[in-house]
Amino acid sequence: MIARPPRVSRAPRRAPRARRSFPFAAALLAAWPALALPAPAAAKTVEVTLTAREMPTVIDNKGATQASWTFDGKVPGPLVRVTLGDTVRITLVNDAANKNAHSIDFHAASADLLGPLAPVKPGETKTFRFEAGHPGVFLYHCGAPNMAQHVARGMFGVILVDPKKYTGDYPKPDREYVLVQSELYPNPDDLEPIMAGRWSNVVFNGTILKYDPVHDPNAARTLVARPGELVRIYFANAGPSEFSAFHAIGGIWERAYPSGNPANVLRGVQTLTVGPGDAAAFDLVAPGPGSNALVTHSLKAALTGAIAVIVFDPDADPAMGVWKGDPDAILVR
Repeated sequence: MIARPPRVSRAPRRAPRARRSFPFAAALLAAWPALALPAPAAAKTVEVTLTAREMPTVIDNKGATQASWTFDGKVPGPLVRVTLGDTVRITLVNDAANKNAHSIDFHAASADLLGPLAPVKPGETKTFRFEAGHPGVFLYHCGAPNMAQHVARGMFGVILVDPKKYTGDYPKPDREYVLVQSELYPNPDDLEPIMAGRWSNVVFNGTILKYDPVHDPNAARTLVARPGELVRIYFANAGPSEFSAFHAIGGIWERAYPSGNPANVLRGVQTLTVGPGDAAAFDLVAPGPGSNALVTHSLKAALTGAIAVIVFDPDADPAMGVWKGDPDAILVR
């Protein structure tokens, strides 16, 4: 016979443990939709149409004009502003009344030089698209030959690609302004001085001393802000040839961002070199009332027209330099 294994005595079963109540956790879960962080803004498609127009534009505060080649009749061309990740759909129209082929090169884009960036004949239109894959301040300009002449005659502008959020290293500004440095040539039909870099004036936003009533009593305005406000200057150098040593006389850049990229933060900067075809962003704060002069510290260039005065006044115009969707509020015409 096979012996039975010894009987094992078992402990009596415990009564089931009462479930614990977690009222706070329950309330938290119930409120989850309200407490969840906001989702990032969805990428969108931004439609931009630019028309190449060959026409006179004003180059000084007295109203003198010069035969220019432009985007939409403006120097600089219209400001384009998008957000990182957006798709930008560009339509370039070359006005049928023009005599020259024109093109457009967005420095914020990666595109085929012989495809979307190729010249468009008068009366023709071209459309292409790109994704804004890097935040920053970028130039756009005509790339048709002779490129130096097309830029010298005014075919350039700026596209701002905003990051998806502000950070401690890249805080939200109280005011914003766009300045584009470029060169004027006495006879824009003459290629030889353009290729030699023999300009007559270096200017901001297409006009000699546009924002400088100190050196030109005909200047109708300055840039403005209140003391203590964070002012961000988006600065681009269209060239076509002169480097800029961007400096704030009477101030110091709290932060500077080469190419305008928030990751490229520099602190306590006195002067930053911005080459032709490049750009940067600059943060400025004035501790009290007064003025600064924004200049290229290449003084032979500054004193011919590349000076912009910013006045810090407690009663500064509350709308000037404040972005509410109007590009001309920050690229002051």
